[in-house]
Amino acid sequence: MELRSITTEADLDELVEASKKQPVLLFKHSNACPVSSRAHSQVAKLLESANPASFVAAIVTVQTARPLSNRIEERFGIRHETPQAILLRDGSPVWNASHWDVSEAKLAVAIDRG
Repeated sequence: MELRSITTEADLDELVEASKKQPVLLFKHSNACPVSSRAHSQVAKLLESANPASFVAAIVTVQTARPLSNRIEERFGIRHETPQAILLRDGSPVWNASHWDVSEAKLAVAIDRG
């Protein structure tokens, strides 16, 4: 399963619309943070074992898409952190986690529960 890189609000709008059909995982990542690198590997593990039809996954790299990262915070009312995972369903966030709580197991449970 692919982790799609997004950089614009139009990309985000597409994902919000997609979340009306299936869960969307947004992963906010910092290239400069070791904790974010660990979380990125946890997301990668999830994607290796996931059914590609079960959800959509996207990454926002804050160093290259800071305006989008800020917009996500404003739009969903979730304070910015990195690493951060946000699960969208029906156009709205239903779960989020940051730092050490971004793990393969917690992500899988959140996606399955919805």
